[in-house]
Amino acid sequence: MQNTNRTFIADLWALTKPYWSEQGAWAARGLLFAVVALNLGLVYVNVLLNRWNNAFYNALQSMNKVVFFHQLLVFSGLATAYIAIAVYQLYLNQMLQIRWRRWLTDRYLTLWMAERSYYRLQLGDRGTDNPDQRIADDLAAFCDKTLNLGLGLLSAAVSLVSFGLILWTLSGTLSLPLAGGHVAIPGYMLWVALAYAIAGTGLVHWIGRPLVSLNFLQQKFEANFRFSLVRLRENAESVALYAGEGSELHSLRQRFADIVGNWWAIMKRQKTLTWFRAGYNQIGIIFPFLVAAPRYFAGSIQLGGLMQTVSAFGQVQDALSWFVNAYAQLAEWRATVERLTAFRRAIDAARAAANSGSGVSLTAGESARFAAQDIDVDLPDGTALLPAVSMEFAAGERVLLTGPSGSGKSTLFRALAGIWPYCRGTVSTPPQARVLFLPQKPYLGIGSLRAQLCYPGPADSHGDAELQAVLGACGLSHLAARLGEEQHWAQQLSGGEQQRVAIARALLRQPGWLFMDEATSALDENSEAALYSLLIARLPQSCIISIGHRSSLTRFHQRSIEVGRAAAALPDRALRLEDAA
Repeated sequence: MQNTNRTFIADLWALTKPYWSEQGAWAARGLLFAVVALNLGLVYVNVLLNRWNNAFYNALQSMNKVVFFHQLLVFSGLATAYIAIAVYQLYLNQMLQIRWRRWLTDRYLTLWMAERSYYRLQLGDRGTDNPDQRIADDLAAFCDKTLNLGLGLLSAAVSLVSFGLILWTLSGTLSLPLAGGHVAIPGYMLWVALAYAIAGTGLVHWIGRPLVSLNFLQQKFEANFRFSLVRLRENAESVALYAGEGSELHSLRQRFADIVGNWWAIMKRQKTLTWFRAGYNQIGIIFPFLVAAPRYFAGSIQLGGLMQTVSAFGQVQDALSWFVNAYAQLAEWRATVERLTAFRRAIDAARAAANSGSGVSLTAGESARFAAQDIDVDLPDGTALLPAVSMEFAAGERVLLTGPSGSGKSTLFRALAGIWPYCRGTVSTPPQARVLFLPQKPYLGIGSLRAQLCYPGPADSHGDAELQAVLGACGLSHLAARLGEEQHWAQQLSGGEQQRVAIARALLRQPGWLFMDEATSALDENSEAALYSLLIARLPQSCIISIGHRSSLTRFHQRSIEVGRAAAALPDRALRLEDAA
C-alpha cells in the first residue's frame, strides 16, 4: 500500500509539475497566488465571524439592544466581504482551470500526434483505451478536481491552525479524577475534536477504498459505450445494409450492462459511505454542545462564549474531517490521475518504439529512384508476412502491385509510407521528393469542402477557381458551388465520390511519387479509366504505383510486380496508353 501511494504521488507530481515550471509560467503562478490569497481571505472572514458570535449572543443574553443592532451592522460588512471574496475566488479559480486545461490539452494532443503515436496506439495493446475520453474528459476533470481539492485541503489546514488556537483558548482546562487525584487537560475540546476526526477518517477510508477502482472502471465503461454509439452513427449505412440492428442493439446493451453493473457496485459502496458520513456529520452538530455544556452550566462561560466555542469546534472538526467529506471526490480524482498516467506511459512507449528504429529506415538518397531494400514485414503478433522485399521505382514510370487478398500488399503500402512499425529495411527517396499515399478509404473530416480538397494543407492553399476546375476534371462538378459548405463529408459523399476527392487532392499537390492502394476500387471501370487517364495526363513526370486486383488496371501501367514474386514487364500496349486513351 505504501509503495502504491508513493507511485501515485510520483505520477501526480509528473502530471502536475510541467505547467507550473515551464518558461513563462509566471502568469499562472500569479493567478494561483491570487486564488490562494482569496481562499485564505475566506478563512479569515470565518475567524472574524467566529468572534462575532461571541459579541452577538452575549448581546442577546444581556438584552443589549444597542450592541445587538451594532453587531448586525458588523455582520452585514462581514457578509458583504465574504460574498465578494467567494465570487472572485470562484471566478479566478475557473480562469485558472481553463488556462491549465488548455495547456494540458495542447501538450497531450501534441504528444499523441508526435511520431504517429495515435496510430501506433491503435495497432498494439499498450494498456490504454479511448484516447478521446482521456484528452477531452479526464484532463478537464483533473484540472477541476486538483485545484478544488488542493484549495480545500489548504483551507482545511489553515482553518485547523486558526480555529485550533481559538478552540484551545476557549476550552480552558478539564480536570479529570484519576487514581485518587486529578489530571488537568488544557484545551481539551481541541483534543476531543482531533480524536473524533481521526476515528471518522480511519473508518471512511476503510469503507470507501474500493471506490477508486470502481470509478476507474466506470469511466472506462462509459467511454466504451459512447465510442460504440459514435461508431454506429459513422457506419449507419453499412449497418442498415446488413440489417444489423439486432446485433448492434445486443452489443450496445452489453456495453451498457457493464455501466449498470459497475454503477450498482458504486451505489452500494456509496450508500454505506453515506450512512457513515451523514451520521458522523449529524453527531458533529450536537457533539460540541455536549462537550462544552458543563462549563456553560457551571457559569464559566456566557452564551456568547458557548456559541463561539461551538462554532470554533465545528470549524476544527470540518477541517479535520476534510478527508471524510471529500473521500468520494478523492476516489474519482485518483482514478482520473491513474488513467491519464497510463495514457501518458502508453504514448511514451509508442514514441520510444518509434525512436528505437522499429519500422523501415527512411532516408533521402542521391539517386533519382524510389528504392525499397530488404523490407521484412510482420504482423503485430510477430508472424512474418513478407520477407526481404526489394523494389525500385523510376521517375515517370507506372507500376502495378498485384497479389491475392491477404498477401500483404496494403501492409507493404504502409511500410513504404513509414507508418507500419512491425517491419525492417530501408526506404530511400530522391532528394526533396514529394510523395503522396492514397489509401482505399480517403479521410474526410468535418468542415468545408474547400478544406477537404486542400487537406492536409491549409484551406486557403488553393484558389476557388483552381478547386472548381479540379472538381470538374474529377467528375465532381456538381460540388463546385459547395466549396464553403460545412458538412460531415464522409457521410455526405458516396464511396466513389470520396475517392474522386482523393484524386483531386493528388492533382492539386502534384506529387512526384504517387502511391495508390486500391484508390479507385469504389468506381466503375469507365470512371476508373477516366481518372487514370487524367492522372497520367496531368502528372506526366510523376511515378504512379498502384495496388489493385482488377485486370483492367494493367493497361495503365508499364510493369507489374506480384507481391512475393519477381517483376514482369507488361505488354507493349501498356506503354502506348496515351494512344489508347
